[in-house]
Amino acid sequence: MPIDQFPQKIRDAYEIHEWKHASAILQSDFPDEWADLVAVLSGIRVRRSHVLVGGGGRSKITQSIDRAFYARGWVEKKWETKIVVDELTTESPTHKVDCYKNRVAVEIEWSNKDPFFDRDLNNFRLLRSPENE
Repeated sequence: MPIDQFPQKIRDAYEIHEWKHASAILQSDFPDEWADLVAVLSGIRVRRSHVLVGGGGRSKITQSIDRAFYARGWVEKKWETKIVVDELTTESPTHKVDCYKNRVAVEIEWSNKDPFFDRDLNNFRLLRSPENE
């Protein structure tokens, strides 16, 4: 079940990419979370007034997306991480994910800068490691 299983309305509205068959895994192993994702993406309405508002902090767009997930039982999740080299442990900055439910995480970004995007992708890669399954 590739990403073409997203409803046409979503495929028309968004540029969608996936990695390692994520949509097939979501659909078969996490059907409730898949349904939430489809419902939230289908319900988003980007208003001109939200785009025109100045920056700083979470935008009205990201706040509305967060609220839609939270209304479906998703929560913000925080992980404590550390780096261990030759038995020497160094605490690492914690990482928070905007929306989390049943081992599925969604990070909400709107007009984000590239370094933050790279950081978030790397954090997801680390949090997805086999030790965390």
